[in-house]
Amino acid sequence: MNLLRTASVVSIFTLLSRITGLVREQMVAGLFGANAMTDAYNVAFRIPNMLRRLFAEGAFSQAFVPALAAARARDGDDATRHLIDAVATVLLWALLVTCVLGVVGAPVLVWALGAGLSAPAHEAAVVMTRWMFPYIGFMSLVALSAGILNTWKRFVVPAVTPVLLNLASLACGYGLAPVLERQGYAPIYSLAVGVMVGGLLQLALQVPALRKIGLMPRFALGLSGLRRAAADEGVRQVLRKMGPALLGVGVAQLSLLINTQIAISVGEGAASWLTYADRLMEFPIALLGVALGVVLTPQLAASTARGETEKYSGLLDWGLRLTLLLALPCAVALVVFAEPLVAVLYQRGAFRAADVTSTAHAVMGYGLGLMGLVSIKVLAPGFYARQDMRTPVRIAVGVLVLTQVFNAIFVFGFQIGVAGLSLSIGLGAVVNALLLLRGLRRLGTYTPEAGWALFLLRVLLASAAMGALQWWLAGHFAWVGGKGFQFELARAGWMALSLGASALLYFGVLLLLGVKLRQFARRA
Repeated sequence: MNLLRTASVVSIFTLLSRITGLVREQMVAGLFGANAMTDAYNVAFRIPNMLRRLFAEGAFSQAFVPALAAARARDGDDATRHLIDAVATVLLWALLVTCVLGVVGAPVLVWALGAGLSAPAHEAAVVMTRWMFPYIGFMSLVALSAGILNTWKRFVVPAVTPVLLNLASLACGYGLAPVLERQGYAPIYSLAVGVMVGGLLQLALQVPALRKIGLMPRFALGLSGLRRAAADEGVRQVLRKMGPALLGVGVAQLSLLINTQIAISVGEGAASWLTYADRLMEFPIALLGVALGVVLTPQLAASTARGETEKYSGLLDWGLRLTLLLALPCAVALVVFAEPLVAVLYQRGAFRAADVTSTAHAVMGYGLGLMGLVSIKVLAPGFYARQDMRTPVRIAVGVLVLTQVFNAIFVFGFQIGVAGLSLSIGLGAVVNALLLLRGLRRLGTYTPEAGWALFLLRVLLASAAMGALQWWLAGHFAWVGGKGFQFELARAGWMALSLGASALLYFGVLLLLGVKLRQFARRA
């Protein structure tokens, strides 16, 4: 298996997901703008999304995927199938209880995440939270399926699955919102319906893929079956690893909760500006960090189980070099070219010029920390593969405190508003990544290969050349403020030319300096 080709395939399908997600955000911006009701939707969606990251993509995946890969490498497929059935049974019961509690406790959850919402917005957020809460159940089962498929090197279905959420949200937003408005309901409720439909579709897509490889989980629905599953040693091992992982992911979600509360206190629309900026920031994180993490985690876990320390170190070095090669120019673009990006992608309908400026400032803050945000996705699996959950957790707790110190400085001290929030998150991520890197070096499990200094210099020079071009392009065209089809067409054309020229210049300079992409081809 060629890791570069596999990571590229995952990135392509992830790009499709992020493009449809961006179109979804454009729909939200155009139909609903940035106001109290969009803040209510963002708060409501973050509650099940936060728990999804706790139980699904976060703690569960961090504990389950390395255990699954290690079990397959050590014990064979039959023992691994038994582990899948036992874990699936315990997970299903846990999700049923969680969803019931979430629907009942929605008012408390909304208050915890959005205490500053007005009364009508708070009521709307409670309704949407209850509608969307079962989404966590769907997505946790999707995470179980994705862990299985990725371990068996079936990366396409997990990568393409998120597209269905975005398509369902678009269909419900454009199709259902006018119907709800005519019936006297808040049209933004259509987005909550879209989330539920999208979650169900994502789960349904996993079934044929799992059946094809003969790994469809068998759930024990009776209490006796639950007791047998809970007593399985493999399940207990996953649960033991989930404890520290839950704490680590919980720290990140606590940071999100605090940042949402601070954003709401900044002013109306601030939570929405941060969300729109977050969508742009997720593009490089998903395309680079998530794709590399998905591909590397099973390989690192298998290398650890077999005692292949040199291969383990080489995989990490490969991932970090690709991160530098592709994430640094993205970071430069988010800082230098933020306003044109936000204007072209969002400014239409109810999204005003002032919203462009505020969102662009938040994008710039994220850009300054992008290298850290992406690097974490490569470095943290280095610990998870060794089934060491505690080290990343300790680092995450310290970074949470540091991030709030940054918030106090930038948001309340310098009073730079929502940009201070994204800058604090970014700087915290940089510190997090540096501490993870130092931890791997101290353990002796990662040794950088030769040539890093020259490689870094080449990437810096190419990124600087690209950044200079984008700085000139940002001031050459009136990106903000125009209206009408001709303006939209001209602006989109300039954007395509600008990004195309930037990519050609960046990779052209790299080629002249002796960097070739085929150097990153790696087989596993």
